[in-house]
Amino acid sequence: MSNKNRRDRPYQQMKSLDILFGDSQAEAEAAAKIISIEVICLPDEQPRRYFDPQAMLELVESVRQHGVLQPLLVRPRSDEKYELVAGERRYRAAKEAQLAEVPVVIRELSDEEAMQLSLIENLCREDLNPVEETEGILQLLALRLSTDVANITSLLYKMKNSIEKPSESRHNVMPNPEAKMVEEIFASLGLMTWESFVKNRLPLLNLPEDVLEVLRQGKIAYTKAKVIARLKDKDARKELLETAIYENLSLTEIQSRLKDTFPPKESSGRKERVENTIRQVKQARVWEDQKKWNRLEKLLEKIEELLT
Repeated sequence: MSNKNRRDRPYQQMKSLDILFGDSQAEAEAAAKIISIEVICLPDEQPRRYFDPQAMLELVESVRQHGVLQPLLVRPRSDEKYELVAGERRYRAAKEAQLAEVPVVIRELSDEEAMQLSLIENLCREDLNPVEETEGILQLLALRLSTDVANITSLLYKMKNSIEKPSESRHNVMPNPEAKMVEEIFASLGLMTWESFVKNRLPLLNLPEDVLEVLRQGKIAYTKAKVIARLKDKDARKELLETAIYENLSLTEIQSRLKDTFPPKESSGRKERVENTIRQVKQARVWEDQKKWNRLEKLLEKIEELLT
């Protein structure tokens, strides 16, 4: 997904301050307070794991020159400190730039509310990689439906089956309040449909760890990563990954290299021919006709010799 497309998401058509703070941008900025950066703590669970080093360097330089322009969202803790809810990149950049103070908006939030807002803010980011986006959506769905990620994954596959095999599963999922809520959440996020998510994104989480790692770092498109993951040999996969990234190989070029790696598959037509011949021999009961059997016996000897 291009940066332009990410900016056009429904959530981003509204200012992220509006989403996170529930106010207009001007009201949120007016409500901002300046506090010491030392009293802000990161939460134990953070939805974001990877930050592009180059992008962070650029943000740090911007913060050095202009300060933190958009307030961080925090919630009060019991020890007179504050827990960061949204704005982790700005917080890290401010720390790196050695700012003493930063603007914040303080909100009283439950653990669930804080996590939801953190996930939403994360999903609005333009540079979010597809793995973290997938994991973030699953976590958000799990929170909204008050369940765990494993149950959400199961529900999504059941919803998929209800469409592909309606006669087998129509009584199990659809119509279903949980399925309806899933559809509404995907519609509000505006990233993709739930059907596209199940087809294209859930499989990413089953990719080999080395492929997942480069995906997390945003070094390769997930469509290319899925193709490279077909290589079972770890060393060969690593080599192709590095080449694809360094040479910026297209999807077609990667597929072409895979064809050179994999041995050609047995033609299904050949297999069918053998099976049809065996079936005809049995149906004709060749062993009961001495003349035919004499000819077939010689051929069988040659086949047996070939197979030994």
